[in-house]
Amino acid sequence: MERLLDVKDLQTAQLGPLDLYAQAGELVQITGTSGSGKSLLLRALADLDPNTGQVFLAGRARAAVPPVEWRRHVAYVPAETAWWGERVDEHFPPGWSRAAARSLLEQVALPEASLAWEIERLSSGEKQRLGLVRALLNNPRVLLLDEPTANLDLENSRRIERAVRGYLADHQAAALWVSHDSLQRQRLGGRILVIEGGRLEVAA
Repeated sequence: MERLLDVKDLQTAQLGPLDLYAQAGELVQITGTSGSGKSLLLRALADLDPNTGQVFLAGRARAAVPPVEWRRHVAYVPAETAWWGERVDEHFPPGWSRAAARSLLEQVALPEASLAWEIERLSSGEKQRLGLVRALLNNPRVLLLDEPTANLDLENSRRIERAVRGYLADHQAAALWVSHDSLQRQRLGGRILVIEGGRLEVAA
């Protein structure tokens, strides 16, 4: 199986050095106590915060990729997504497909009309679901998901889980998923990595 994301000796002021990989089609869970550095790890992988080490995407070194392009392919989706324009569709990437958006919105139980909604009317849960749709419209190779269902009820959480699983399978993409929810971790399955003392270990 292809190592889509390959990380060697990643280090920040709070983390590492640590190694990590994710294969095409794989969802890897990241857990740890509050403040252990889960969000910091995802932000470092997206090259949003200062870090050292080697990060490769399908064999291509991050150092050889312009930052904007890297963040399109390795997409960080925080629990609280940022919105700067007035309407939802103002935040979508250039050349986005309305058909693709319609399909993704259906998967997360939002109407096509939500594309024209004003940001100020969105609930925190709607922002979270639309933030994932926005990220997926960039066709990323790797998703860095930081508590992507934190503001959602169980039904909508499961919709997000299915949507992400479907995307990974259809696009041979990979995901790192941070979650505090033990029941969700059971549903997601797969490898679970724990951050402790700035290091990354396989869950027992």
